[in-house]
Amino acid sequence: MAIVPETLTRRSFLLTAGAGALATSSALAVPFYARRHGSPSFSHGVQSGDVDCASGVVWTRTDRPAEVLLEYSTTESFTDAARMPLLKATGASDHTVKALLQGLLPDQDIFYRFTASDPTSSHLVSEPIVGRFRTAPMRNRSVRFVWSGDTAGQGWGIDDVGMKTYSTMLRHEPDFFIHSGDTIYADGPMPDEITLRDGGVWKNRIVTDEKRDVARTLDEFRGQWKYNLLDDHLLAFNAQCPTFFQWDDHEVLNNWSASSDLTGDRRYPDKDIHVYEARARQAFQEMTTIRYCADEPGRIFRKVAYGPLLDVFFVDLRSYRSANRSATDHDLFGPRQAAWLRRELAASRATWKVIACDMPLGLVIWDDYTNSLGFEGVADGLNGPPAGRERDIADLLAFMRDNAIHNVVWLTADVHYTAAHHYDPSRAVFKDFLPFWEFVSGPLHSGTYGPKPLDRTFGPEVRFIKSSKGGIDSNLPPSAGLQFFGLVDIHGASREMTVRLMDREDQELWRITLPPVLSS
Repeated sequence: MAIVPETLTRRSFLLTAGAGALATSSALAVPFYARRHGSPSFSHGVQSGDVDCASGVVWTRTDRPAEVLLEYSTTESFTDAARMPLLKATGASDHTVKALLQGLLPDQDIFYRFTASDPTSSHLVSEPIVGRFRTAPMRNRSVRFVWSGDTAGQGWGIDDVGMKTYSTMLRHEPDFFIHSGDTIYADGPMPDEITLRDGGVWKNRIVTDEKRDVARTLDEFRGQWKYNLLDDHLLAFNAQCPTFFQWDDHEVLNNWSASSDLTGDRRYPDKDIHVYEARARQAFQEMTTIRYCADEPGRIFRKVAYGPLLDVFFVDLRSYRSANRSATDHDLFGPRQAAWLRRELAASRATWKVIACDMPLGLVIWDDYTNSLGFEGVADGLNGPPAGRERDIADLLAFMRDNAIHNVVWLTADVHYTAAHHYDPSRAVFKDFLPFWEFVSGPLHSGTYGPKPLDRTFGPEVRFIKSSKGGIDSNLPPSAGLQFFGLVDIHGASREMTVRLMDREDQELWRITLPPVLSS
């Protein structure tokens, strides 16, 4: 496609969004829902994701069967816009459509526009809905991104304030957002009201039928995603910032693994966890901008190359793990993912290698609250040589040391508080690795919990933490203010990485600047 000098800066685009302008062909800030009589309309905004130097995925959903025209351009006026073949929004995918835009120039603003028409009446055409993203650079320009996890959990839904953390993150004009898992809570029914410990009442302004019970059918899993996309903060965020998705457990069921026992749970008529996993995975693929993997449809682990300064490796600690309650077998990555991760890390020439992980490595997380059913996380709580799932991490860490793979940072969520962990072999039982950092964030809009104990196998040390006090002060609502995200800047000239831990009021809680190890 022809390249035209951009006429809209990111800042002016965001300021337009903040003013609440409607998205038309010449004002692109926030989703606009067409209501022409009899025409299809867009029901849940737009999204982009998995953006690299030359491509990106875009998404939308219509309210009925439709033919969807997708155009994209380097200007908001859509001068010389390129057109994709018509997309079909059908019931088979719950009227969602997504497409991979390819052949884009690096470090370029891309504006995209969807228009829907009735497949049987060509004159019934919606107003367009639009969004934007910027492709990754091929030069050493500074990169900024955010990460967090845990959206709409523990019954805390869309209240009068809404999912404010998304708007707070958007103020920083990030290049992209990593959602580190628990993107939905398919296993958490949402009431209309929750009585707070201080006697107040939390009121969920919006509760849909699908959110009033756990998800069992495919449509109910889809409904969990559609609920989140009713929040104004999230809709505006999605129109302007790409999201790179991974999942954890609540996309299916709390702490699910091959050993999940549904025998006594009357909410689930089918007792095979893999039935619900398959439905959840399909909904995840339909409702997000994750790229399609031809050789393993539904695969979540992947790498996004974001220019010379950054590669992001998304791992999946859920799909290939052995049973949580197994006495002997505790696989974590599975052979194929483990081989992929070692191969891609060794091949990476990016300055920084970020491993986006859905669970922390050194926190002890049990499969239940009495510690009687085995461990749910990586650490086994024994503070000894690597055993169980720790072996997969030990093998990976030793591989990185032996191959001199430097500048690896782990980003994660899952535990509903924010922390900075430093791992060092001088403090560890297992010593065959290079020191590294792990940063924890979240929740985005869920209950806040207290700190987890550390396992000494890999020598973690808490350098910062902010959480609830634990115990009776666990599961604090978003209104308590303990909602968190992380903000990462990689400086184009120095190649230093600065990590900041933030709260939803945009208060900086802690920061560190990491100098890169540069090859000679």
